[in-house]
Amino acid sequence: MGAPTLLIVGDSLSAGYGLDRGQSWVDLLAADPKEILGTDGQILNASISGETTTGGLSRLPGLLERHQPDAVLIALGANDGLRGLPLTTMQANLKAMFQLATDAGAQVLYAGIELPRNYGGPFTRAFRRAQDQVAQDTRVPYLPFFLEPVALNRELFQEDGLHPKAEAQSIIADYVGVFLQESLSK
Repeated sequence: MGAPTLLIVGDSLSAGYGLDRGQSWVDLLAADPKEILGTDGQILNASISGETTTGGLSRLPGLLERHQPDAVLIALGANDGLRGLPLTTMQANLKAMFQLATDAGAQVLYAGIELPRNYGGPFTRAFRRAQDQVAQDTRVPYLPFFLEPVALNRELFQEDGLHPKAEAQSIIADYVGVFLQESLSK
C-alpha cells in the first residue's frame, strides 16, 4: 500500500479565494501532511471558488478515480446557502458524495459552515439543522463550523466579510488539523 492521500473538496473558503498561491488553510496542511496523516502522504486540494454541492457531486467521481484517496473531506454547502438553493437538494447531494467516496474505499469526513447573520434567523437555523441532520444520518466525522476559531474576528476577514485573510489561514489549519488527526485515527 502506498502513502495515504487525503482529498479536500470544498469551495472558495478552502480554495484560498483572494489569497496568494500556497496561503490557504489546505495549502498549509498540505505542506506538512505527515502531521495530519501520521505518515508520509499527500493532501490534495480539489476546491473551487463558487462550488455548490451539485457541482461537487458532478466532479467527485472523476476526482475519486484520478486520485484514489484514502480519505475525503467534504467542505461544501456554503454556496448552496448563500444562493438560497433548496436545503433538501444540498442534503441529498452531500449524502450522495459521502456514498460515492465510501464506495470508492475512502473514509469520509465533513466540515460544515455557518451562514452570515444577514440571511435571517429562520434560514440560518434551517441551514444549520440541514447540515447537522446529514451528519447525524450518515454518522461521518463532522466538524460543524470549520471557521469557528476566526468567525467572530472581523479583522481576520477580507473586505467582503466572507473570506478569511491570509492571517486567519494558520488558525483554520490548526483547527481543522486537530479534527482531521482525531477523525483519521479512528
